[in-house]
Amino acid sequence: MARSEKDHEERDAGTSHVMRDFHHPYTPYEIQETFMGTVYDVLEAGKLGILESPTGTGKSLSLICGSLTWLRDFKGRQFEEGLNWSQDDSDEPAWVIEQAKARKRREMLRRREEMEARLARIRAKEKAQRDKYLKGDQGIKRRRVNAEKNDDGDEEQFVLDDYDSDQEHNGSKSAKSGGAFSAATLELMAKIGMGPVASKEEEDETEDEIKIFYCSRTHSQLTQFINELRRVNFPPSIKDADTKDTDIEDLKHLTLGSRKNLCINPSVNKLNSLTAINERCSELQQSSTAKEHKCVFLPNKENQALVNTFRDHSLATIRDIEDMGSLGKEIGICPYYASRSAIKPSEIVTLPYPLLLQKSAREALGISLKGHVVIIDEAHNLMDAISGIHGVEVNLMQLKRARGQLGVYLQKFKNRLKGKNRVYIAQVVRVIDSLVGYLEGRSTQLKADGIVSEKELLSGKGVDQINLFKLIRYLTESKLARKVEGYALHTSTQAPNTPSTQSEQTSTTPVLHHITSLLSALTHPSKEGRLFFTKSPSDPSLTTLKYLLLDPSTSFREIVSQARSVLLVGGTMSPMTDYTSHLFPYLPSSSLTTLSCGHVIHKENLVAWNLSKGPSGIDFEFTYNKRNDPSMIAELGLALLNICTIVPDGIVVFFPSYTYLSTVLTSWSMSPSLSSPSILSRLEKKKAVFQESKETSSDTTLQAYASAIDAGKAALLLSVVGGKMSEGINFSDKLGRCVLIIGLPFPNAASAEWRAKLEYIESSAIASLSSSDQPNLGKQDIQAKAKEASRAFYENACMRAVNQSIGRAIRHQNDYAAIVMVDRRFAGERIRGKLPGWIRGGLVEGAGELGFGRLMGRLGVFFGGRR
Repeated sequence: MARSEKDHEERDAGTSHVMRDFHHPYTPYEIQETFMGTVYDVLEAGKLGILESPTGTGKSLSLICGSLTWLRDFKGRQFEEGLNWSQDDSDEPAWVIEQAKARKRREMLRRREEMEARLARIRAKEKAQRDKYLKGDQGIKRRRVNAEKNDDGDEEQFVLDDYDSDQEHNGSKSAKSGGAFSAATLELMAKIGMGPVASKEEEDETEDEIKIFYCSRTHSQLTQFINELRRVNFPPSIKDADTKDTDIEDLKHLTLGSRKNLCINPSVNKLNSLTAINERCSELQQSSTAKEHKCVFLPNKENQALVNTFRDHSLATIRDIEDMGSLGKEIGICPYYASRSAIKPSEIVTLPYPLLLQKSAREALGISLKGHVVIIDEAHNLMDAISGIHGVEVNLMQLKRARGQLGVYLQKFKNRLKGKNRVYIAQVVRVIDSLVGYLEGRSTQLKADGIVSEKELLSGKGVDQINLFKLIRYLTESKLARKVEGYALHTSTQAPNTPSTQSEQTSTTPVLHHITSLLSALTHPSKEGRLFFTKSPSDPSLTTLKYLLLDPSTSFREIVSQARSVLLVGGTMSPMTDYTSHLFPYLPSSSLTTLSCGHVIHKENLVAWNLSKGPSGIDFEFTYNKRNDPSMIAELGLALLNICTIVPDGIVVFFPSYTYLSTVLTSWSMSPSLSSPSILSRLEKKKAVFQESKETSSDTTLQAYASAIDAGKAALLLSVVGGKMSEGINFSDKLGRCVLIIGLPFPNAASAEWRAKLEYIESSAIASLSSSDQPNLGKQDIQAKAKEASRAFYENACMRAVNQSIGRAIRHQNDYAAIVMVDRRFAGERIRGKLPGWIRGGLVEGAGELGFGRLMGRLGVFFGGRR
C-alpha cells in the first residue's frame, strides 16, 4: 500500500523522527523533506524503495540530497566504527591499543587528505586553464590524438581466424563470464559439464568503498541529473579536530558510457553499429593483431601514468559523458577503459539503463554492485526496459539479406575457411534457411500473429542435430557477424553502380547478432519468455519473429540480491502494484517501502475533470467497438472547439493511438455541407493546430508549437499516449494550460504478445496461491484471484501510460493547468484509484455526472481570474 504524504507527516509527528540537515541548496518544500527522509531511511535500513514524486517537485535534488547525506553519514560511521575495538578483543595493554587506534586514524586521514589535495590541485589547474581560455588565450596545448592507420581497403580484415572447438571449454572469456546465457541455462550447462569457471583472481577481488550507482534511461537525462549534482555541497564524511562545521568536501562523481559514447579512435568510432564498434575494439587488442594496427589509446603498463591522470581529473570535476570523451582526447588515453580506474574511489556513478541492467555490460566495465546502493530513475518503464534489453526481433527481409551476404562471403573466402569454421558456418546457413522457411510459411497464412513452436521453427533439414550452445559460442567468439556484414558493406562501396544499403547495414545491429540472440532465447527455460510471429498487412517480407521476456523479475533479481539497497524512483510510478507483485514477488512486504508524494502546487492551481458527455449530451466511451462512431467523433470535435474558446495559450490533446488520431483528423476534415466549414478548419481559426506523427521529428513539431505560442498565438497540439510527446517533454506554463486525455489506451488484449503476458500473469498467480498458506482457498477462488491479477496488470499498463501523459503539464510550484479526461470510464473507482494522488486530489467531485456546461463554467472561472 502506497504511503501518502499525510501518512508520513503523521508518522513524523507521532514518532521520534530525527530532523536532519540534508544540505539542500534551497529551502525545501514539505514534500521534499518527506521524500529526502524516506530516501535516507530506506538506505539506512537496507530496504527496497518505490518512490513517486511528480515532475516539477524537485525530485532530482531531493534524491541527491537524501542519498548523499546518508552516504556521507554512513562513511563517517564506518570510519569511527573501524576504530572502535575494545581491550576485551585483545590481550594487549590499553595504552598499546590506543596508540594503534591513533596510528590507524592518522593513516586513514593521511590517505584521504592526500587524495583531496591531489584533486584540489587539479581543480585549481583546470580553473586556471578555463580562465586563460575565457580571456582569449588559445595557446593551451593538448596531447595530439593520432588516428590509427585506415585499412578499410584491405580485405584481409574480413577473413575469419582459425577456430578451435577446444576453446569452447578452455580459456574463453565469454565462457567464463557466462556470455549471453540466462541464469537457469548456466545452471543447466553446469550440470552437464559446460558451465563457466570463475578464476581465482576474480574470486579474490577486494571490495571497494560503498557508493551510489544512479541509473536513468538516456545520457541526456543523466546530463540533467549531473547538472543538479553541481548545485549541492556536503560536509566531509571523515572529520578530525580541525574540521569546521562550514567545511565541504567535493563530490567524487563518475559517469560511464559505452564504447560508442567514449571511443576516441577515429577508425573505430566511425562505425555506426554499437556491435561493430565493440568487436573492432576487441580485435585491435588481440595478440594476433599487428602492433602497428593496435589501438594506441588502450591503457597498458607503459601509459599507467596517463590512466592515473585521467582517473584524478575525472573525479576532480563533475563531468558529463561528453566531458569524459574530451578528457580522454586531451590526455590521449581511452576514456572507456581508463574510467574503470575511477569506479572504486568514486562516491556516485551515473550510467544508462543497459550498462546496469545487463550482466555482461557490468562485467565488461568491472562493476560490482555488492554492498552498494542502486538508484533507478524514470523507473516507470523499468519492466519494459528489462524485457527490451533481453528481447530480440528479426524479420524475413533481414534474414534473406543475411543469407545473401553469407553466400557472397563464402564465395569469396571459401578456400580460406578451414575446419570448424566450415562446419559452423554450414550450421548457420541451415538455421537461417529454417527460419526463412518458417516465416515464409506464416506470411501466406491469414493469421496475423501467434505463438511460435520452437520445434516447428527449427524444423529444417538437420537443424535439430545442431548443438545450440556450441553454435552460440562460435557466433559470439568468431566475430562472424561483423566480418560478413563488414565485407558486404566493403563490396557495396567498391562497386559505385551497385545500389548501396550502407545506412541500413551500418545503423543497426548486424542480423547475425539478432540470430545469435534468438538462438540464445531458445536455450532459456520456456517460462521466462515466448517466441511470436507477426505479419505486416502491407508487406509479407516484414513478417517478424520476436522473442519477448515475460518474467523481468528473474533478470533483475541478481541486482536486488547483490545491492545493499535499491530505489526505484519516478514522477509517475502509480499504479505501484505491478512492481511489488511482478518485479519483486519474492520479497516480503517488510523489505519494501513505497511513497507517493503530492505536488508542490497550490490546490487552486489545478482542476481535474472526468468528462462523460459532450455538448449535445452524447456519451463519451472510446472503447474499441465504439470509438469510430461518427457522431461521437463529431461530438469530441465540438467539445474541443468549446474548450479552445475558453482555455488560453497551449492545449495538448492525447489520443489512444496514431491510427485513431488519423481517423479523427480525417473525420474532422470533412465538411458537413458546402456551406458549413469542417471542424478542423474551425479549430484552426481558434488556435494553430499541430500534429504529432511517427515520421516527423518530435523536436521539429514541438519547436513549431512553442514558437507559435511565444509569438502570442494560441496553439493546439494533437499527440498520442505513449508517443514521442508523452514522456520527457515539459509542457510548462503557456505550453500546456490544458491537457486532454481521449479515452483509455488499453493495449490490444487479442494480440499474441498480450495474450501470452496475461496467461503468464494468471499462471504465476495460480502457482503462487496454490502454494500459499491459505487452505480455505478453493480452486475456483484461486482462478478468480488469478483472473483479477491479470486484469489489474492490464489496467495498470493503460493507466501508467495515461499518468505519464498527464504529468507533462504542471512542472513547477507556480504553474497552473486543467486536466480533462474524456471518457465515462474515468468515473469508475477502479480507474480513478490508479491515478496519482495529486490528480485524485484535484478531481472535481462527481464531475462524471455533471454536464458539459458545468465544465465550461468551471474552466471559465479557473482561467478568468488569471488573464
